Amino acid sequence: MYLSAPILAAGREALSFPLAVSTPMLLTRIRPVALSLAIAVAVAACGKGEPPPAQGPGQVTVVTLKAQDVSLTRELPGRTTAYLVAEVRPQVNGIVARRLFTEGAQVTAGQPLYQIEDASYRAQANSARAQLARAEATAHAARLSARRIGELAKVDAVSQQDLENAVAAQKQAEADLGAAKAALDAAAVTLGYARITAPISGRIGKSSVTQGALVSAGQAEALATVQQLDPIYIDLTQSSAELLQLRRELAAGRVQDNQSLPVGIVLEDGSRFAQTGTLEFSEVSVDPTTGSVGLRVKVDNPDGTLMPGMYVRAVIGGGVRRDALRVPMQGIARDAKGETSAMVVGKDGKVEVRPVTVSRALDDTWLVESGLQAGDKVIVEGLQKIGPGMPVQATERGTATPAPATAPRPAAAGTDAS
Repeated sequence: MYLSAPILAAGREALSFPLAVSTPMLLTRIRPVALSLAIAVAVAACGKGEPPPAQGPGQVTVVTLKAQDVSLTRELPGRTTAYLVAEVRPQVNGIVARRLFTEGAQVTAGQPLYQIEDASYRAQANSARAQLARAEATAHAARLSARRIGELAKVDAVSQQDLENAVAAQKQAEADLGAAKAALDAAAVTLGYARITAPISGRIGKSSVTQGALVSAGQAEALATVQQLDPIYIDLTQSSAELLQLRRELAAGRVQDNQSLPVGIVLEDGSRFAQTGTLEFSEVSVDPTTGSVGLRVKVDNPDGTLMPGMYVRAVIGGGVRRDALRVPMQGIARDAKGETSAMVVGKDGKVEVRPVTVSRALDDTWLVESGLQAGDKVIVEGLQKIGPGMPVQATERGTATPAPATAPRPAAAGTDAS
């Protein structure tokens, strides 16, 4: 409210009169001031009574839903497992003479790992070799004797009994020769066991024995363990309920099976592993204690980044949903009862509230099961300023927002428009 200069001057004059003025004179000087103040208040009140300018429709940002094929994935927890595991164990008794490998190194199949003192086994092999030589000599003599007696028997120079005895002696000598060869082979095998070699190629762990330790065949403790880590297995667990749901969707034709999708691996620190894996198989039985089904993924591990026992997460494909709808997460509201809904711009340009059913999260969107259809304009921004039935001006997300028209500001009451 603004007061003119004459009114302000009159007020100052009324307040500056002497206290000794008589009552009639006081009333005479106050009446003009009061009248001027009443007129100013009335003018100000008339200015406040003007209605505010009419507001236009609310500005909102929408996303128009489009049907598209969506690859359904599931992130499952799992542990890494070595592709091959072999425990190194002694097959003969003896004292460890030497350890022939470096702990934690890469070894190849057949590489010597331990040397057991083999003096006694070498002596047994030499004895078996000598027995073989004696058996060969005996067999050679028996063959010659049988040949001579056979020639004499043709001219009736010897009896038939002598011929039969010579043939039997030859066969016995041949059998002894075979037994000697087998004994030598057994002794050679035992001698070979004195040098323990790697059963598979892979990375070897720490040794449980040192030089001078006594080992025995069939002992419970392994000398070392060799594990092949390239490729490597990842054992996963999936809920049996999720598996049943996937099978129902496959049977209903809503999802097409796509087990050939590569499997992504997420490490413990949240980073993505460079290599992708393939699904090898799934168990045919459910674990009764956890209600889950086991899956196995094979993935290349050339740098040895994955080690047995690591916790990882696998992003595994669960099929392809045809003509699926994905709605941004900010466009879905959830009430206290857990029911979901979305605000949609109708054909008349007004806000509609739709009850919506969503199933799973795909990046920053929800997969729609019911309540929406292709072409719907879901409001994702400006939700705080609108309500059901309100007219709105919608702008597609990702496009320029038009500037709303602004009315000229009215001049303040009591001021000069010029």
